[in-house]
Amino acid sequence: MQRTLPHKVKEVCAIKLARLGSVMIRPATVDDLGAVLELWAEAAENENRPADTHAALAALHLRDPGALLLAVDGNEIVGSVIAGWDGWRCHLYRLAVAPSRRRQGIGRRLIEAAEERFRALGGTRADAMVLDNNTGAHGAWSAAGYRRQAEWSRWVKPLLR
Repeated sequence: MQRTLPHKVKEVCAIKLARLGSVMIRPATVDDLGAVLELWAEAAENENRPADTHAALAALHLRDPGALLLAVDGNEIVGSVIAGWDGWRCHLYRLAVAPSRRRQGIGRRLIEAAEERFRALGGTRADAMVLDNNTGAHGAWSAAGYRRQAEWSRWVKPLLR
């Protein structure tokens, strides 16, 4: 039987699940979204960015249900990353690990799972959104093989409704 792209991504995630001990990496479900927002309020860098909302997270999940990857230990969400794929580029956002669970390899495992997802989708290069003043995150991204790209800067414009 030929596998569709969503099946391939699920298979990749299942392979990762088997290798992570008590912390499992899996795509978020709709029921997880409130807990993800709570994790981000505690663990993520929230300055210089728009506030996260349940509606925005639900829209992400509706558009790409496999993009939001979670690290789960039992019933507790201990980490997250958004592995966005637009069909052309691979983008990583909102890497967050619960403060009490940092330096245990959870962030690295989330990044690896995101990269596996990208490979399964046909991606060839990933970029990560990391705030300049979030120096704690710089080491994690460097350890995962990411480097600051000096030739580029991010230009933003709020889209008002």
